[in-house]
Amino acid sequence: MPELRKDPIVNRWVIIASERSRRPLDLVEPREAPRPGLCPFCPGQEDKTPPEILAYRPHDGPGARRDAPGWRLRVFPNRYPALVVEGELDRHGEGVYDRMNGIGAHEVIVETPDHGKTLADLAEPEIESVLAAYRDRLVDLRRDLRFKYVMIFKNQGVAAGASLEHPHSQLIALPVTPKVVSEEIEGAREYFRFKERCVFCDIVKQERRERTRLVFENDACVVVEPYAPKFPFETWVLPKRHLSAFENAHHEFGGIANALRVALGKLRRALDDPPYNYILHTSPFDQHGNPFYHWHIEIMPTLSRVAGFEWGSGFYINPTPPEEAARFLREISL
Repeated sequence: MPELRKDPIVNRWVIIASERSRRPLDLVEPREAPRPGLCPFCPGQEDKTPPEILAYRPHDGPGARRDAPGWRLRVFPNRYPALVVEGELDRHGEGVYDRMNGIGAHEVIVETPDHGKTLADLAEPEIESVLAAYRDRLVDLRRDLRFKYVMIFKNQGVAAGASLEHPHSQLIALPVTPKVVSEEIEGAREYFRFKERCVFCDIVKQERRERTRLVFENDACVVVEPYAPKFPFETWVLPKRHLSAFENAHHEFGGIANALRVALGKLRRALDDPPYNYILHTSPFDQHGNPFYHWHIEIMPTLSRVAGFEWGSGFYINPTPPEEAARFLREISL
């Protein structure tokens, strides 16, 4: 029988339609062939991108050449930004409507010089470098008082929204906190107000105790299938230590890199290298150090589509119970 499950953080209901359940590979759709052409993210093509903001090179120093080959990670502004960094917000109203200028920052993090790899292929020190780049950019952008939040995300594969095959993440700095983030934070605050505990910390403890939705754990993190997932095989990487802001987790980047590599590797083997999105959830700049919110990474394989019922009701229909997804992923060896 189908179940209605409520997310304990944002109080969103989902429908677990277990009678629609299919084998993991039945969820996989044919993927488009790689797009041909010269990749502007590859070494030797640095003149095809805007000037770099940040780069890690094996021998960084006064003699290191900017915007030249030899990098192991590179960050630069998006050539086609959703928001632009120059200008003033100019907030104002027009009757019942509010508007402001499209001020922000939109950057690309090229995770490796190797075009043929994905994040799951990288060695853990290389994934640590990606996490360090996220942190470095967050620390830098929070100095700009126009920005309230930085969304860091990855679109892997054409079906997940990636326009280029070369492995990369993106960030968008925003002058407002996104509604989804605000709802999550408010739900966590309300839980803390009622129970005087962090809901994410409670989730970590319960999932470690029950283990039915636990996929993997190490000293720093757990990888779980959330209790009320919106999508099949939605997977979360949650730190064990309470930290509201990702920037403060740098001492645990080794464990986080290990957990992320395992999570992505298991999903790839289980679902035949699916397209996916992942999103880094962290506190807004003005709420660092709070006791109720807990940074984490949410990974959503692109296996289902949102249709009329979901758009109209706000309910999501998921054919794969998280307990089954977790059991299947636990059995995957890397």
